[in-house]
Amino acid sequence: MSINAGAGGTEAQDWAEMLFRMYSRWIERRGFKFEMIDFQPGDEAGIKGVTFTASGENAFGYLKSEIGVHRLVRISPFNASGKRHTSFASVFVYPELDAEIVVDVDDKDLRIDVFRASGAGGQHVNKTSSAVRITHLPSGIAVQCQQEKSQHRNKDLAMKVLKARLYQLERKKQDDKMQELHDSKEDIAWGSQIRSYVLHPYQMVKDHRINLDVGNVNDVLDGGIDVFIEGVLLNKK
Repeated sequence: MSINAGAGGTEAQDWAEMLFRMYSRWIERRGFKFEMIDFQPGDEAGIKGVTFTASGENAFGYLKSEIGVHRLVRISPFNASGKRHTSFASVFVYPELDAEIVVDVDDKDLRIDVFRASGAGGQHVNKTSSAVRITHLPSGIAVQCQQEKSQHRNKDLAMKVLKARLYQLERKKQDDKMQELHDSKEDIAWGSQIRSYVLHPYQMVKDHRINLDVGNVNDVLDGGIDVFIEGVLLNKK
């Protein structure tokens, strides 16, 4: 799962971190396993982007309904004038590979860069070039990981994500549902939000796809998103 801040600097980066917290809490509520892949801290607050895995029964089936743009409306905590501000962040979800499925990746098609990690994690992250970025040249897909101290471990995690994305490209050609998933990624654009989270002048979360409103914003931001996930999935039947 990947979350990326939209345009708008600190405001959008703070919103991306709020979404990350929301999904982390949802994963915890479900009893799923969480693993961090990549974390890009914001310039002043929040995050620019984050990639992580959620492992559990039907995890992808649930979370794929979260793909799209998420919109936040609130009084800006970063603006002394107290004006209302709108922020955007995008969410995308990839399926993890089944153990029996093999994706062949030719070494000559890869460019592997190593660099020093940055951001949270203690002083050790800057002492060695342990962070890894892998670019698959034919497809242009690039993934990176800098969460572990070991360059070898970061490379393994990045390759895992890369293979998952390459697998997604192959299934796209054969599977209509996967085709829809990739089409939805192409449609992600600011202004085409799937859900709005309003904190001012009233409090409400609205899913625009199923026209569902929920008034308990705090519970939603604390991981209470099953009502939206189930509503979208049931609506597709």
